[in-house]
Amino acid sequence: MLFREFDIRNCETSFLENLKRQTSTHPEVKILKARPIRDQSTPEMEWIERLARWLDSRFLIPGTNIKFGIDPVMSLFPVVGDLMTYVVSGMLIYTMYNQGASGKVAIKMILNSTLDAIIGTVPLVGTVFDIFYRSNDRNVRLLKEHYFEGKHQGSGKGLLIVVALLAVVLVGAASYGMFKLLEAIF
Repeated sequence: MLFREFDIRNCETSFLENLKRQTSTHPEVKILKARPIRDQSTPEMEWIERLARWLDSRFLIPGTNIKFGIDPVMSLFPVVGDLMTYVVSGMLIYTMYNQGASGKVAIKMILNSTLDAIIGTVPLVGTVFDIFYRSNDRNVRLLKEHYFEGKHQGSGKGLLIVVALLAVVLVGAASYGMFKLLEAIF
């Protein structure tokens, strides 16, 4: 007989025994467990997708493929409209985080929503930015990539440190610029 009978159970058992032996002799070797794939049709996921769609892409501008939601409409009301949609985005992020999103995903979502809120406060430019940036749709996409593809794992502390350092540099540069402007005026 040229070929031996192949039994997958023997392969699986020998593989696991070999892996256990390696991890006991080499403690730096870690066994990574795959994140279970979640069902896309959970009520929480449907609620998150529905709310994000209402905020960012519910309506279509006639004659174009450009979609928009309540977020750009609310940004027509300076500060108040953006603050309201930022609070709703925060509730979405909080819900996603409670449903098991990693810290890294939560930080990316907060950055998306914060960028949307900050640029959204600029009259007219902010409204156009809201139409095309769609932070809530981006956040849902991040969540799906995290749940279903296993991307964006980790705590996100490194990303948070980089953002904090960048914010300090920007605030310092803005303060220096204001100081020089006031010095030139007076």
